[in-house]
Amino acid sequence: MKLNRRIVIAVAAVIAVLAAGGAGIAQAVGGGPEKPVTGAAAEQAKAAALEAAGGGTVTEIEGQDDDGAGVYEVEVRRDDGSQVEIHLDAEFQLVATVADDDTGSESEDESGRDD
Repeated sequence: MKLNRRIVIAVAAVIAVLAAGGAGIAQAVGGGPEKPVTGAAAEQAKAAALEAAGGGTVTEIEGQDDDGAGVYEVEVRRDDGSQVEIHLDAEFQLVATVADDDTGSESEDESGRDD
């Protein structure tokens, strides 16, 4: 009886370790959740992004993940309905814009101009 209990505990521990490892791999492969930016940094990023986009509405402000240039990533929906990601450096200066056509394809313009 003690042997069966030990086997059950060992199997449960192995399953827990595999589940935790799988979740970590999924987060690493999927990029994981980005870090939302709040407070004064968010306000500065918002103002800089709106200026770079030529106006619109900020829909999201995040700390930049590893797949692009810059420190801040600000998503802006322009008045014409188009959407663009504005990438800013630590000083809230424009690094790049990425036009997002909502089809999953994005085009990046390192010069700071949107195509």
